[in-house]
Amino acid sequence: MATAPRPRTTTRDPEELAHRLTAWLDTRLPGAKAVDIRVPASNGMSSETLLFDIEHPEPPLRACALRLAADPAAYTVFPVYDLPRQFRTMRLVADRTDLPVPEVRWLEEDPDPLGAPFFVMERVEGRVPPDVMPYTYEGNWLHAATDAERERLEAASIGLIARLHDQVPLPEAEFLTLPGEGDALGRHVASQRAYYEWVVDGLARSPLIESAFDRLTELWPADPGETVLNWGDARIGNVVYDGFDPVAVLDWEMAALAPREVDLGWTVYLHRFFQDLTAAFGQPGLPEFFRRDRVEVRYAELTGHTPRDMDFYTLYAALRHAIVMLRIAYRQVHFGETAVPADPDTLILHHGSLRAMVQGSYWD
Repeated sequence: MATAPRPRTTTRDPEELAHRLTAWLDTRLPGAKAVDIRVPASNGMSSETLLFDIEHPEPPLRACALRLAADPAAYTVFPVYDLPRQFRTMRLVADRTDLPVPEVRWLEEDPDPLGAPFFVMERVEGRVPPDVMPYTYEGNWLHAATDAERERLEAASIGLIARLHDQVPLPEAEFLTLPGEGDALGRHVASQRAYYEWVVDGLARSPLIESAFDRLTELWPADPGETVLNWGDARIGNVVYDGFDPVAVLDWEMAALAPREVDLGWTVYLHRFFQDLTAAFGQPGLPEFFRRDRVEVRYAELTGHTPRDMDFYTLYAALRHAIVMLRIAYRQVHFGETAVPADPDTLILHHGSLRAMVQGSYWD
């Protein structure tokens, strides 16, 4: 699969970060040293990750992962990185559900030690379905698995979402209520409109994204249903697996209160994004994996809630993903890695599938 050069994911110096981390750790655990400090190859473009071990006679954790808010000077993907909010969310989910959430140990809100707030959590060993190259493409462990093994992983992963939605008491998650007025769905969509306006401020707007917002209005659910805690980035690329069983659920920065289907639409569409990309390059991919009808049926069996208005929610997922993709593209422009084309919609990698969803032909 031919791809564009991978965008840079950090502007920070790993060696300097390692030195400053060791100094900070001594303030929390006197005599401790941070050793074997490294930046994972899969480091994302929003919050950054450092992996390290603690050298100490009695460490509360030995294998650690550190989540560091993005450098505000580095053309960030999101306008705000609320690390205390993520920390609190992970603590809540760990305390109130049986999901395998890594232990979060230390929160540092002062930006001085590492240049931005961060938290330290348990590092769980295992394997993660890759994004680059995507797991739908040949040559990785999940693609090479048997149908039965992928079925096991799919069932377990949908179970994570079902249990999250069912087990977290809503009053304890009220701190995740998005700003604005109206119900949870209206606030969620309004937050995405505000995010889009931030992305295109002073830059070319996307007619496709704006038409998708218009189409959402036409498809708006008559009854959005129950509000629950949504994971936000509900996809298997954010899960660590031991074999085909989940052992750690990661990346809670997009968590929010919303209808159940917001998470489900994201889960279904993010797999389709990789599947469509793979098929476009002449590979069969994994067309039976995380199929929309299978996800809906399995979720209903686990929760008793039959997903509704999924045309709306899968379109919403594709729209949200498009805004992120546009921001990442403009970030590449900022760093001189690409140029703005005559049609800014082509900066959105999945512009074809998003347009088909707007037109109502994608799921035909």
